[in-house]
Amino acid sequence: MEVSITKDYGLIAILNKSVHELHVELYPNYFNEYDFDKVRSFLEGIIQKDNQLFLLLKNENETLGYAWIEIKEYEENVFKKGYKSVYVHQLNVLKPNRGLGSILMDKIYEIAREHEIELVELDYWAKNQVAERFYQKQGYVKYREFLYKRL
Repeated sequence: MEVSITKDYGLIAILNKSVHELHVELYPNYFNEYDFDKVRSFLEGIIQKDNQLFLLLKNENETLGYAWIEIKEYEENVFKKGYKSVYVHQLNVLKPNRGLGSILMDKIYEIAREHEIELVELDYWAKNQVAERFYQKQGYVKYREFLYKRL
C-alpha cells in the first residue's frame, strides 16, 4: 500500500463520484447530482492551492481511495484563540472494512506532525453512520454541533 500526494484532479473527480452520490442519496435537498465535468473543474482550481492536499491510496496499479485535506490557520480574534489544524474535507475508500481508511488517516496524522499541527478536524453528515462509526473508532470526539430548523 502506498499513499502519495496527487495533483491528478481528473482522477480525484472520478473517485469523488461515490462520495458525492452518497451525499445526494442522504440529503437530496442539499446536494446537486454528480456532474463529472463540474467536479473536475472545481478540483482543478482547488488542487493548485498550497494548503489543499489530495492523497491517493494505491496498491500497485490499483487505486483504492483518496482523501482531501486542508492545512488551516485560524487567526486569533477577540473571541477565540488562534490555532492551526488539518481539516479533512473528504475521505473515501473503494473497498470498505479492510483498514484502508485507517491507512489514509495515518498519512493525514503524519502530515499534521510534519507541519507541527496537533489538531485534525473534520465533519460528516448526521445520517452517514458509516462515517460516524469510522471516526469514533479513530478516537474523534465532538466539540461542536451544527443544528438547523426549517421554517
